Amino acid sequence: MNARFDPLKLKIDAAAEIDRITAALRGQVLRNLRRKGVVLGLSGGVDSSVVAALCVRAFGPTSVLGLFMPEQDSDPDSLRLGKSVAEWLGIDVVLEDITPILNGAGCYRRRDQFICRLFPQYGPGWRSKVVLRKANGTAGYNIFHLVVRSPKGEEMEARMPLEVYLGIIATTNMKQRTRKQLEYYHADRLQYAVAGTPNRLEYDQGFFVKNGDGAADVKPIAHLYKTQVYQLAAELGVPEEIRSRTPTTDTYSLAQTQEEFFFGISLRTLDVCMYALDHGVPAETVAPAVGLTPEQVQHVFRDIAGRRRSTRYLHEAPLLVDASS
Repeated sequence: MNARFDPLKLKIDAAAEIDRITAALRGQVLRNLRRKGVVLGLSGGVDSSVVAALCVRAFGPTSVLGLFMPEQDSDPDSLRLGKSVAEWLGIDVVLEDITPILNGAGCYRRRDQFICRLFPQYGPGWRSKVVLRKANGTAGYNIFHLVVRSPKGEEMEARMPLEVYLGIIATTNMKQRTRKQLEYYHADRLQYAVAGTPNRLEYDQGFFVKNGDGAADVKPIAHLYKTQVYQLAAELGVPEEIRSRTPTTDTYSLAQTQEEFFFGISLRTLDVCMYALDHGVPAETVAPAVGLTPEQVQHVFRDIAGRRRSTRYLHEAPLLVDASS
């Protein structure tokens, strides 16, 4: 074993991988699923942009439909960047504002009721987000806090009791499930398949909503680490503004990165640590490559394993009494 782990182990032949994925997509969609093309949501992020570009390589622009599905909490930049991707690829798009659907289902009302348990003054004009904190630096337990900002710009934060956390997550999950409903509506009317956009970190660690953004007919990049997705993005020519954009959840009204909401560390560090954990590379070897101590790397290893256990439910298919049915 080398004394130092080389992050370049995550380097791939991007051109060859693009060819492999597009060939797989053609077989999966056209032959296995017997669909004519692909529908996917465009978020303005690198993952959906890469998947869209791969689908265009596989089926041509006339057989790919992009959906924009903003709601009242969405960052306007997401729509702007999503449109730039669609224009770059030359694909047809549909804009579906899901705010009325979410209002009808009581999404915002239910969410605000939970927020008001911690901040009774919360109301119109306020903004909020959920963030991940460590109880004791990198070594502590993961604790979720609620951050709110008043119309005057005053920011407050409080640790969430479990019922408040679960309630807020349950309401925001409605957004992902609503979007997926619309993706399948368009897929059904066109006889298309739905393409999912999770990368390996999101898929492995359960950073998706069951029957929401976790639902898809094909998931072309679920085997790729985030840094490998960026390698494909560069090879495919994804616009630089998207490649340089910080990955966000675009779920809450306050700006929020994926790191502060779920992962707790940089995606590059998580890439290296997950690769090392899966390939039996000891923490002492990985530590210099990611700028952490061996003890901190061990804590990252434990977080990865813990998320795999706690999110296993998200990966489960419906359970049958008689598996032969």
